[in-house]
This record gives sequence, structure tokens and C-alpha cells, in this order.
Amino acid sequence: MVAEQTGAHTGGMDTRTFPEALPDISRTAAALADASRAAMCSALMDGRAWTVGELANYCGLARSTASEHVDLLTERGLVLDIRQGRHRYVRLAGSDIARVIESLGIVAQSKFDTAHSLRASSATDRARAGRTCYKHLAGRLGVALAEQLHDRDCLNEMWEPTAAGRELLAAWGLPHAQSVTATPCMDSTERRFHLAGPLGKELCSVFFDKGWIERLGATRAVRLTDAGTTALADSGIRLLTAVAS
Repeated sequence: MVAEQTGAHTGGMDTRTFPEALPDISRTAAALADASRAAMCSALMDGRAWTVGELANYCGLARSTASEHVDLLTERGLVLDIRQGRHRYVRLAGSDIARVIESLGIVAQSKFDTAHSLRASSATDRARAGRTCYKHLAGRLGVALAEQLHDRDCLNEMWEPTAAGRELLAAWGLPHAQSVTATPCMDSTERRFHLAGPLGKELCSVFFDKGWIERLGATRAVRLTDAGTTALADSGIRLLTAVAS
């Protein structure tokens, strides 16, 4: 069985009591205190469901070992284990968990080692240029979009769409343009905010559906397409130079 790092218990049992019944975050933190499990959660930030085999390949693990890691993450409420016939899929347990993962990325003092190759370096550059942060846009692409919406007075200081913003969102085909709300999410690589909340999710979904952005392979990285560049420029949003690597 995969060993769980706790460091909080001695002699196999902690019999202490505390003044208040506060949430015990140590068990959740311990589930992430393993490089393989942390990498799995980061991979799942693309918002999609992965098979256990895909997660095993991503982390360079045997399938049986990856399955044990997934069992622990499921037990701790960090991921959902979805069974469809003989297939087992895994995804993050929700947007709250995604915010935790992204926030931990902001305070992290180190990064996972990558191969010293052009391919690995290019993959890192592409993810920083544009990627999905769970179900909204992040990286320079997401940050630039949020900042230009603010600059054009489409979002107010509370990150709520203005009248001009709702008109623009409706023109882009957002299904809830007149009522959708947004929240800011600190970007883990850019250290500036991108759009999250219902608005961030709808924008990302619509941009994919319209072919304005596209995924780069099986990674979180995305890029703006020619169609997206043109459509956004027609609305006064110019992101090409903002996301160039």
C-alpha cells in the first residue's frame, strides 16, 4: 500500500485533544505531501477525466501504484473515482479543490524536475503562455483577457460584468450573459489574476466550442487560433502579442 506521509502522529496514535473542534486539514495536506499524488492533481487541473493508466504514464508509475495513489486521493475527497464498465476515470472533486491546488502552486517554493530537453522546455513555455486552470483560462492568455476586459470597462472593480460587458458577452454567445458572475483567481505562474467563477467557466467553454482556442495535445496547454484572434480583435480584444512565447 502507498505510504502516506503525516508527521503529525507519534507511536501510530495521536491521543491529544484540542480546545476547539476545528477542521483537521492535516490528513488532506498529507494526501498531497507526495510528489506523485501532487502531480496527478496538477494534471487533473485540465478539467478532464483521466484514466488511471493515463495518470500512471504521466507520473512514470506502475498502474497498480497509481491506483493506490488514486484510492487515497479519493478517500481524502480530492478526486472523484468514476466507473464506467471496466474503465476507471478520475477527475478533481470540484472547483473548490481546483482553487486549493492553484493556490498551493502560488506558494510553492519549487517545481517538479523535468527532462533537460527542448521538448520539456517547450512544453513549459506553452503551458505558461496559455492553459486551463480547471475549467477556466489561465497563463498569459487568461491574464491578458481579464486585464483587457477591465481596461475596456467590461468588468468593474468587483469583477462583475458591466452593461458594456454583458453586451459583449452576449455577442460572444455566452448562455447566461445577462446574469453570469465572475471571481478573480491568482494565476500560479503569472502572479496576476485571471477570470474564474461561472463567467470564467462559460468563457472557456464558449471559446472551445467556437474554435477560438484549442488544446495542444493531451496537456493543459491551449493556444489562441486564427479564428479566435480575429473574433476577439473584432471586439477590440487583442491577445496575440500577450501570449507569444
